[in-house]
Amino acid sequence: MALIEVMDFASTPKPDWFAGKGDAEDKEIQAELKATCQLPRHIAIIMDGNGRWARLKGKTRIEGHVAGVESVRDIVESCTQLGIDYLTLFTFSTENWKRPEKEVSALMQLLVKVIGRESRKLHDNNICLNVIGEMDLLPEKVRTVLKKAIELTKNNSKLVLNIALSYSGQWDIAQACKAIAFDVEAGRITPESVNEQLLASYLSTASMPDPDLLIRTSGEFRISNFMLWQSAYSEIYVTNTYWPDFHRPQLYDAIREFQSRERRFGQTSEQLEKKHRPANKL
Repeated sequence: MALIEVMDFASTPKPDWFAGKGDAEDKEIQAELKATCQLPRHIAIIMDGNGRWARLKGKTRIEGHVAGVESVRDIVESCTQLGIDYLTLFTFSTENWKRPEKEVSALMQLLVKVIGRESRKLHDNNICLNVIGEMDLLPEKVRTVLKKAIELTKNNSKLVLNIALSYSGQWDIAQACKAIAFDVEAGRITPESVNEQLLASYLSTASMPDPDLLIRTSGEFRISNFMLWQSAYSEIYVTNTYWPDFHRPQLYDAIREFQSRERRFGQTSEQLEKKHRPANKL
């Protein structure tokens, strides 16, 4: 654990972290977003670019991950203030286990520090922490801290903060198929009953709606094995901003873009217009 003794992974939180305070301009912007159109109920974010941000600043990759913690705080806080129901953050993929051992170890230490330090803040602000992914692959200390935070916040209802950790979309679909196969073999369901709705109910996100808005930072045009099934009809927003520089103004831009799009779900614009047109009164 030498790295954690050298670096303060849980950087000093800003004074108004989860205090519900903000400047007048920020509150005005949030009010405009709420009044303009429907907000996304579920936002999912691929937090990318920590390493490149660090390289541009002449810092180490580890320092880039540390800098990204403040972005997490600001986005969680602003989503809470806006009334977003679900926020999913792609924190560590199954492919990330292939990274250098030193970096992986530092990331695990970062998780222990931040979750341990911030879980009380989450609880005090009615935020429910949830984790999706292969938790069995995580170090025991990480699992222990996560389980304590999940237990502490499980009955909260303001926002579900969903951490995708040791996660991949392919794993999620595969584990769902395996569970379905076991249930078919046990006679609990029939092969004929397997459809899209049933498979979705076996995914790690079964208790929540699919993401309405999927944000990717750092300018990469791919979803990197993230929520493959769930993002089938998500509106995708890509920004060149690296994650440590992604804060509430950038989130507001993404939400504005989301609100400008027409979500047809396979229908035509004319069908949607007819569906939402007020009925003629006799």
